[in-house]
Amino acid sequence: MTYDLQLSHVGKVYDNGTPAVIDFNLDVEKGEFIAFLGPSGCGKSTTLRMVAGFESISSGDILIKGQRINDLLPEQRPTSMIFQNYALFPHMTVRGNVNFGLDVKGVPAAERDRKVDGMLEKLGLLDVADQRPERLSGGQKQRIALARSLVVEPDILLLDEPLGALDANLRKSIQNELKLLQRNLGITFVFVTHAQSEALALSDRIVVMNQGRIEQISAPYDLYTKPSTLFTAQFIGRNTIFKGTVKHAEGGVVTLNTDHGALSGHAAKPLSVGSNASIVIPAESIGILPANGEEPQNADGTSGFPGEVGSLQISGHIVEVTINLPTGENIVVAGHEDKFGRRFKPGDRVLMVFRSDGATVIGG
Repeated sequence: MTYDLQLSHVGKVYDNGTPAVIDFNLDVEKGEFIAFLGPSGCGKSTTLRMVAGFESISSGDILIKGQRINDLLPEQRPTSMIFQNYALFPHMTVRGNVNFGLDVKGVPAAERDRKVDGMLEKLGLLDVADQRPERLSGGQKQRIALARSLVVEPDILLLDEPLGALDANLRKSIQNELKLLQRNLGITFVFVTHAQSEALALSDRIVVMNQGRIEQISAPYDLYTKPSTLFTAQFIGRNTIFKGTVKHAEGGVVTLNTDHGALSGHAAKPLSVGSNASIVIPAESIGILPANGEEPQNADGTSGFPGEVGSLQISGHIVEVTINLPTGENIVVAGHEDKFGRRFKPGDRVLMVFRSDGATVIGG
């Protein structure tokens, strides 16, 4: 099978010996929307720039449609890149900006104008085609950057934090447009972001990076509900994480002895009895019951642990409940107001319950 993009054992080491990217491996199918997600300095933008040709690679190979591109200049690669600041030419009109890549490629004027007009129309920019970018809104500038990158018909569009400069409402609107545009065009998108909500909403698969290495590659739902490493569990979502030792393991269900009692979840990988592990419980998977002195364990696959309501915060229809645990730790449980309503108040003794199929056990 020929992939649109392959990174095979790609590494980047700076001149001072600092590793930026370590043994990066990824196969991307045509038309996929891939997000690189991680904290600042994790290597995600460096990886994107290596694909674009703006950074040299120290080891490994990058292939586009089976062709090794390690030594090709950026303008020789079948890619386009959009930067966070858009990098528009202020002295050119919108049309001039969008023309630019086709002019560089020497596309005949008639064909160039046809392609530019079609892209301007597709992105709703015809009415401002003769204006300069400085007179336009952030959303319009984003569309200009998209038009300029897409009009050259790249095999792969690379986007480095392209929505970071937009306000929250505009960012959400452009997210929706970007996803729809990508689906309509069928072009492979590789998108760098540090905003997990953006990655979860837009991408087909997410590459979570940490200190230059890949932590996990998964579809958004699987990443959110089934983290395979502790870093991913701590970085994605709002999870409750308890450490313990494996008490029992059978059929993929693992029970841990923890400071909060015996708690069960599904193992990310096989674990042996007595080994150290952690149970990861998403905030949305935890229910709250009035405390009655009984702690359910493995009844209908349910585990539970006690606590006390510390505070409640209501945002629209979402309720976040801070729970104080006997160990002195605090956790946050989140859910729709229909789930919690106004049944609890600070100081109430409660029991947190969750099903084992909603929790993940990770070794280490």
